[in-house]
Amino acid sequence: MIDEIAEREPLAPFRRWFAEAAKAEELPDAMTLATATRDGAPSLRAVLLRGVDARGFVFYTNFGSRKGEELAQNPHAALCFHWKSLQRQVRIEGGVTVVDPAEADAYFASRARESRIGAWASDQSRPLADRAVLERRFAAATARFSGSEIVPRPGYWSGYRVTPERVEFWQEMPHRLHDRLVFIRDGERWRRERLFP
Repeated sequence: MIDEIAEREPLAPFRRWFAEAAKAEELPDAMTLATATRDGAPSLRAVLLRGVDARGFVFYTNFGSRKGEELAQNPHAALCFHWKSLQRQVRIEGGVTVVDPAEADAYFASRARESRIGAWASDQSRPLADRAVLERRFAAATARFSGSEIVPRPGYWSGYRVTPERVEFWQEMPHRLHDRLVFIRDGERWRRERLFP
């Protein structure tokens, strides 16, 4: 319930809702990411949350992907977590920055070896003549790193941090009289408001 959110900032209630979602949902870390071009044409896709702290919400991708190119032009994004079994949603909006290289290196090293090799094999979001091309590139990258335990992070692959400016908690209620509570950043503090459904 929204009434359980007593905090004056959004991170603690987000962590609590996320922990509850982790017990109820198969992919609690799945979130919809919306980006836009310089002139405001939007696009969205599902990505995975790979870190959250007081600085923001982190996901990883290829700089050359559509989202990477859009974030280079327009470094603002929106995220939406929808936990259907809990009838809850959290929406986040804010500016986006690239994570520190050491942070990206640490996360990349934690991924499965095949996923690290896949990052070398894929020209994410670029046209692909047929799947066989990707499979050949994966085989070549596998051979390239076969003699080494380490698969280094490609320079074109990193993380982005969405620094929240607005965080909205939504709880489904009967008769579509849903509960909504929004936190809006006001300098170093947060302003809290209830919203009509």
